[in-house]
Amino acid sequence: MKLLLIGAGGALGSVARYLLDGWVQRSTASDFPFGILLINVLGSFVIGVVMSLLEAREALDSTLRLTLTAGVLGGFTTYSSFNYQTLELFRAREWASGGLYLVGTVVLCLGAGLLGLGAGRWLAAA
Repeated sequence: MKLLLIGAGGALGSVARYLLDGWVQRSTASDFPFGILLINVLGSFVIGVVMSLLEAREALDSTLRLTLTAGVLGGFTTYSSFNYQTLELFRAREWASGGLYLVGTVVLCLGAGLLGLGAGRWLAAA
């Protein structure tokens, strides 16, 4: 049952990623991968919130944790898309955009993860 829930969560996260990425890219009308950047930052924040809330409720080994983190968020965020888009920018010799995307993703996602941990702890204490 746990595998089915993780798989269903992954499918949900993948579809959400596809839809959000497409919407953001159409909205910005840019070749810069704003959609995946937003997805990775948002996913980093949400995983911090989820982990903090589940830790506060002592549910770290639960099926819910695996479904949300490995399933939904694993399907939603994706290093492979980040890697591909960074390499494509560099391949196209768009050095500034590639560097900005690389550094921006790492810094913003780590920052969002820290904010998510804090937000989850704050929510758990409320």
